[in-house]
Amino acid sequence: QVHLVESGGGLVQAGGSLRLSCAGSGRTFSTSAMAWFRQGPGKEREFVAAISWAGYTTYYADSVKGRFTISRDNAKNTVYLLMNSLKSEDTAVYYCAAAGSLLPPNSHKEYPYWGQGTQVTVSS
Repeated sequence: QVHLVESGGGLVQAGGSLRLSCAGSGRTFSTSAMAWFRQGPGKEREFVAAISWAGYTTYYADSVKGRFTISRDNAKNTVYLLMNSLKSEDTAVYYCAAAGSLLPPNSHKEYPYWGQGTQVTVSS
């Protein structure tokens, strides 16, 4: 089992940057693919970015490509999401998720471990 806690959210002006952190615990963290999802008001939860267990492969939603960067430090049991050039449509609660597998699953249904989320609000 993996326990996840997000941090780093807040209020930022459009065009600004934030870095989210996801601190994990559990023996399987370093061998679990990780991902970030987000859910805005009135919207369904959507995929943002994912990273393989060793950090060699990353995936991004088209809406954040070129702006967001996912990374991980397995020695610290932490996953990061660096968000640059933020837009108002990026406003959402951001969730960290662990897959329990080496490679990121395609479906959110295959991520059994979730953090509580951290609010990101982008003013325009």
